[in-house]
Amino acid sequence: MSRYLLTRRRTLALALASWLSLTTPMTANIAIAATGAQPWSDIETNAKGQTVYFNAWGGGERINAYLRWVGEQVQTQFGVKLVHVKVADIAETIARVRGEVAAGKRNNGSTDLMWVNGENFATLKREGLLFGPFAQALPNFVHVDTAGKPTTLKDFGETTDGLESPWGMAQLTFYADRQLLPTPPRNAQELEQLAAKQPGRITYPRPPEFHGTTFLKQLLLELNPQRTWLDQPVTDAAFKQATAPLWTYLDALHPNLWRSGQQFPTSVAQIAQGVSDRSLLLGLTFNPVEASAEVAAGKLPVSTYSYQHTGGTIGNTHFVAIPTNANAPQGAQVVANFLLSPLAQARKSDIRVWGDPTVLDLQSLDAAGQAAFAAATSGNTGGALANTAPTLGEPHVSWVGALETAWIQRYGQ
Repeated sequence: MSRYLLTRRRTLALALASWLSLTTPMTANIAIAATGAQPWSDIETNAKGQTVYFNAWGGGERINAYLRWVGEQVQTQFGVKLVHVKVADIAETIARVRGEVAAGKRNNGSTDLMWVNGENFATLKREGLLFGPFAQALPNFVHVDTAGKPTTLKDFGETTDGLESPWGMAQLTFYADRQLLPTPPRNAQELEQLAAKQPGRITYPRPPEFHGTTFLKQLLLELNPQRTWLDQPVTDAAFKQATAPLWTYLDALHPNLWRSGQQFPTSVAQIAQGVSDRSLLLGLTFNPVEASAEVAAGKLPVSTYSYQHTGGTIGNTHFVAIPTNANAPQGAQVVANFLLSPLAQARKSDIRVWGDPTVLDLQSLDAAGQAAFAAATSGNTGGALANTAPTLGEPHVSWVGALETAWIQRYGQ
């Protein structure tokens, strides 16, 4: 088949997927059938009896418990068995998928569904290792808030093209104890001023730890009013110009950090412990309701509150994707669709369960769906975020590695 026909077929498929996001499940089935693709009812029928191996981070007990519940639901409702394959780094799964495809395992791979975003998605897309497009054809995708949450369609500057389905939202959020810090810093400059006034009581995780790198990207965005070059693949010239104010800022900030900026925590959990025992003034998380969950669990004082920088904080969406060589692609689509259901999204939003923000537009839900969210989030009070700041889009994925490498060269001990 010629490159033109392949490109044309992909363009038509993407156009269809975009149109399907505006249809009801019934009309979606009709549209898919008209093009020769598989109707949703057939996907559900073929999924029965399949086992879906879902490769996802296994380091959080609340997340693990939530996925056990998901497994019970999809088994009961759809006859699909879900196996949570716990991984420390999804890059390990990507390497396995790559190896299987290279060895000729085209439709009988060991992975059916993956929890991905950012660099990992960009790698999978670039190497042609993804099944789809499928996301916009999921019946529950009609409720995804693509207008209010544009990162549901763009992952670290990379268009998703229907190759991954949104699962949850994230946005950089800080938290502090009101008894120690009644008024928080609301931008990078105020943070530097606070560190100078109270040296040794502020820090951030050592990059390339995810939250540490996210903190660097937040500063990069704040210190560069002109951000257009950050949306493009990194170049040496753009990197030098964009990071110049960042290095100047960090050179001034570091001497006033915990351990004089000579050492950095290895995780946000270590920082959270410092906030809890009052040795540190503030912590950071990529989940806006994380502090509420920690207060409810008794790990942070009830006087804890959350806040974001007023000009906005960096945010993104995390997704699920299906490898191109999945053994159970129909079952994987059924699970992905269930993860987008109001029932599953509401439960995930509950801090007593997980506390992961939804990707759905609540106004698009019926009364029962809205009631489910109201009940699930009714306890998200202590440590809560009073005012949500605008979401700043991630720089293009290519900036991540360059930023981490440069930080380690300058400040890594």
